[in-house]
Amino acid sequence: MKLPLFKAGLVTCLSISLFYGNASAESDLASKCSAYGKIRPNVNPSFQQINCLLTNAALKTEIPPEVVKAVATQENGKWEQFRGGRTVISSDGGIGLMQLTNQVDYDQEKLKNDIVYNIEAGVDVLSHMYARRDLPKIKGAGRQMIENWYFPVMAYNGTKPVNSPLYQQTGKRNMNAYQEQVFAIIEKDSYLNDTKLAPYPFSLADFKYDSESRENIKFTRLEYTLTSQGHNSAYLFKKGDRVETTANGVKLRAKPGEKILQTAPKNTALIITGGFTYDNSAINQFVWYPVQTVDKRMSGYVSSAYIKKLVDLKKPVISGAASKSIPVNSTFNAKAGVKAVDNIDGDLTRAIKVTGTVNTKKKGTYDLTYTVTDCSGNMAIVKRKITVYDHVKPVISGATNKTIRLNSSFNPKTGVTARDNVDGSLTSKIKISGSVNTKKKGTYLLKYTVTDTSKNAATVTRKITIDSTKPVISGAKNKTIRYKSSFNPKAGVTAKDNLDGNLTSKVKVTGKVNTKKKGSYILTYTVMDQSKNKTVVKRKITVK
Repeated sequence: MKLPLFKAGLVTCLSISLFYGNASAESDLASKCSAYGKIRPNVNPSFQQINCLLTNAALKTEIPPEVVKAVATQENGKWEQFRGGRTVISSDGGIGLMQLTNQVDYDQEKLKNDIVYNIEAGVDVLSHMYARRDLPKIKGAGRQMIENWYFPVMAYNGTKPVNSPLYQQTGKRNMNAYQEQVFAIIEKDSYLNDTKLAPYPFSLADFKYDSESRENIKFTRLEYTLTSQGHNSAYLFKKGDRVETTANGVKLRAKPGEKILQTAPKNTALIITGGFTYDNSAINQFVWYPVQTVDKRMSGYVSSAYIKKLVDLKKPVISGAASKSIPVNSTFNAKAGVKAVDNIDGDLTRAIKVTGTVNTKKKGTYDLTYTVTDCSGNMAIVKRKITVYDHVKPVISGATNKTIRLNSSFNPKTGVTARDNVDGSLTSKIKISGSVNTKKKGTYLLKYTVTDTSKNAATVTRKITIDSTKPVISGAKNKTIRYKSSFNPKAGVTAKDNLDGNLTSKVKVTGKVNTKKKGSYILTYTVMDQSKNKTVVKRKITVK
C-alpha cells in the first residue's frame, strides 16, 4: 500500500498520539484476542486470532470490520505478517500484514516485528483517509455504512488514475481498481456472495485526471445519493436488536460451524440474544450471532453473512395532532403542524390521511383521525378532538338614547334588535330592565341584555328622556318704527321645537301697538309644544 506524500504530516500526529502516547493500545487489542493464544515473535497468529485482531481494531476506530478484513486480504491474501520467520515485505516496500509503505512516521521496526502494531497502524491510516475532505461521501451516511468507505479504501492504495472508478476512454466500470477488488472481497468473504453492495451512480464528469500522468485524481463531485439501499456493518448488532434473514434456508446452528438445528426462510425475524463470536474455520471471515425467532420457537447461531437489520417493526410517529380549541369562524387546516416520521422511511408527512371534518362556522367538538403507513405496512393512528368555541358577544342595535314627548306612547323594544355571529337573530331573547313613565318629564334608564348559547352576554344601557325642552322663539326683538307706519307683530317671528319642529303658526301674541301714537308698547309672544313646554318672550316696540 502506497500512501500519497501529502498525508505524512497527518499520519505523524496520529502515530505520536496513538502509539507513542498510549502504550497500552497494543496490549488492549491483544488482550481482547488472548483466548486464541499468546502472540509470539516472528510467528503468525492463527487465522481466528488475526480475524479477532482485525475486527477489534476496526471497531475501535469505528470502521466496518468487513472493510478492514477485505483490505487486509487484498494487501496480503494469506493474512501473513511473517513468512519463513521473516517479515513479509513486498517489492514496493509494503511492510507486513497491512502492507504499509513509506510510513516513516511509524516505528519501522514495530511495523515489521509487531503484528498488532502493524494492524493498528493500517487501520489508523484507513481511518484518516475517511477524514479527508477531498474525497466523496454518501449523503446522509456515516462511518457504519460499508459503501461509504469506497473512496477511503481507494485512497489507502492511492487516488491515482489506475484506481479511477471508470475508464476514462469508455466510461465503463474499472473492476481492476483497488477499491473495486476490495469491495468484491467483502461480497465474497463477508456476505458469501449472498449480497451485492450498492453501486455509486458514477459519471465521467465526476473525475478529472490524465491517464498518462502520475498525478492524483481530482474529484469534482463530493457527495452521492445511492439509488439502492446501503449496507451497515453486521458487527454492530447488540443484544435485543431485531434482524431478518436475507436468503432462503439460512442455517441456525448449535454453535458456530457445528450441527444445523433448523433452517429459516428469507425475511424471518430474529432477535439477537448476545454478542458475536468468531468462526472456527481458518478461512471464514464472517462472525456468528446467537439468535432466536420472535416467537422463541427457533434459536441458534446464524452467520452474519445472512442477516440484516429488520426495518419494519416500528410504526411511524405522528406528532402535532394534539386536541385543541379554536374560535368559531377561524381558519383551520387539519394538516397544519402535523408531521409523521418513520425510523426507516424518514419524513412521511405527505402520506398522512385525515378522516373527519371540522365546521368552523358551527361551534361544537369534532373528531379527526390521522393515519399513516410506512413502506413496511406499519400503520400509526392518532385521534384528535377539535373544539370550536364562541367567545364573541352578540350585538344589540337600535337601543340608542332618545327623547320623546310627554304622554306619548313608548315601546322599549321597538326598533331594537340583537344578532349573534353563531346563533343569528337573538332579538326575541332580549331582556329589558327599567321603565319609562311617559306622563312625567325626566330621564329614565333602560338596560338591554341578551345572551347567546355560548353564554356570551351583551349589555347596552339606554337613556329615554321625556321632553322638557322649551320651543325657541326667534325674531321677536325690540324694535323702533316710524310714526304712522304699518306694523305686523308676527312678521319675521318664528318658533321651532326640538320635537314638534316649526311652531310659528302656534305663536300667540298679546298686547297692541298704536302706530298713530308715539310711545313704547310691550308685546308678549307665547308658544307651547305638545309636551306642554311653554316659551314666553316679551318685546318692546317704540313708535317715533
